[in-house]
Amino acid sequence: MSDARQLLGIKGASGTSSIWKLRLQLMKPITWIPLLWGVICGAAASGNYQWNISNVIAALACMIMSGPLLAGYTQTINDYYDRDIDAINEPNRPIPSGAISLTQVKLQIWILLLGGLGVAYCLDIWAGHLTPSVFLLALGGSLVSYIYSAPPLKLKQNGWLGNYALGASYIALPWWAGQALFGQLTWTTALLTLAYSLAGLGIAIINDFKSVEGDKKLGLQSLPVVFGIKNASLISAAMIDIFQLAMVIVLIGIGQHFASVVLILLIIPQITFQDIWLLRDPLAYDVKYQASAQPFLILGMLVTALAIGHSSLSQVL
Repeated sequence: MSDARQLLGIKGASGTSSIWKLRLQLMKPITWIPLLWGVICGAAASGNYQWNISNVIAALACMIMSGPLLAGYTQTINDYYDRDIDAINEPNRPIPSGAISLTQVKLQIWILLLGGLGVAYCLDIWAGHLTPSVFLLALGGSLVSYIYSAPPLKLKQNGWLGNYALGASYIALPWWAGQALFGQLTWTTALLTLAYSLAGLGIAIINDFKSVEGDKKLGLQSLPVVFGIKNASLISAAMIDIFQLAMVIVLIGIGQHFASVVLILLIIPQITFQDIWLLRDPLAYDVKYQASAQPFLILGMLVTALAIGHSSLSQVL
């Protein structure tokens, strides 16, 4: 189990001397899943995706760009700038343990960033975009990732702003990339996904629970530090539920009644798992909660995307 945690980049991982396992641990593969799914949702929301070899290859390339490359870049650069915090919270992480040098980490950051931007540019060529929209999205997302982790801005120092930036990066950006690749990204769906990202803010709060001790010592104003563990777990649950229920109202408003019912049915088990795991003891059960509840969240995203793809919203400028 500890070996699996090491490969996925989860807290409590075992040590390793393999440079490739260390590099993978820095990239935190467990965090790629929402981005891979976001690309699928964007393709569905475009209303234009067709199942053929060319589209499948393009979708896979977009998922590699969003997940292993740019999410891997985000996680690596975050570990680089959080090495002092990790020395308190997770001293066995690759950087604070000294298992990998800072020079090697910097090289990994550049390779992942340039690789992601390169794939994005190639996707624009494949799609025949006159404006390289996928590349611009990748570039903008990379900038957000940098200012989230790096001084002087270091958005993660501000609990609300930092968590929203993280939530938008994990929900809105891959959705936009998938929709822009296979169709047209509209202002309507862009604003809807930004609203949906407020549910992602709730998920981002959960990621802060493991760092409370180090955040307190270094003066970082994460929401668990500012409001306390119990109150932060309540805020997290409320953000996730309220903004998903808002999407139910949107789906009803655009005439997608069946999708709205399905989304409600997916929200119910999320609330149940919140009561079982998140609200009971967020420090002990944060991983169990995410493993049990997040599948319903991402399925809800797909239901919403398919409904948008079958409505006039995918064509509104």
